[in-house]
Amino acid sequence: EVQLQASGGGLVQAGGSLRLSCAASGFTFDDYAIGWFRQAPGKEREGVSVMSISDGNRLYASSVKGRFTISSDNAKNTVHLQMNSLKPEDTAVYYCAADSRGIGWYEYDHWGQGTLVTVSS
Repeated sequence: EVQLQASGGGLVQAGGSLRLSCAASGFTFDDYAIGWFRQAPGKEREGVSVMSISDGNRLYASSVKGRFTISSDNAKNTVHLQMNSLKPEDTAVYYCAADSRGIGWYEYDHWGQGTLVTVSS
């Protein structure tokens, strides 16, 4: 079965950094797009960044471009999201998701549990 384990969330002050990790198992890692979505208090879930494992193509939401970097460690079947210059508006539950249909902004099939990121001012 597809399993995604998100970790790395926490409390950080504005301007600080966090690195989220998504450990994947139960599927062929290279065949999937994997990425991060978030849901802030009172808001709908939105895409943050996704990547194609096979070719390394990446997409970023405009709100995080230049601050966040998505990457994969294929030997460990893990995707990371390095978050720098964090802002209070980045506060959200961050979810790891995967889909075999390829990179893009759409509703992914497989989801992990969320990890909470809180950015204080």
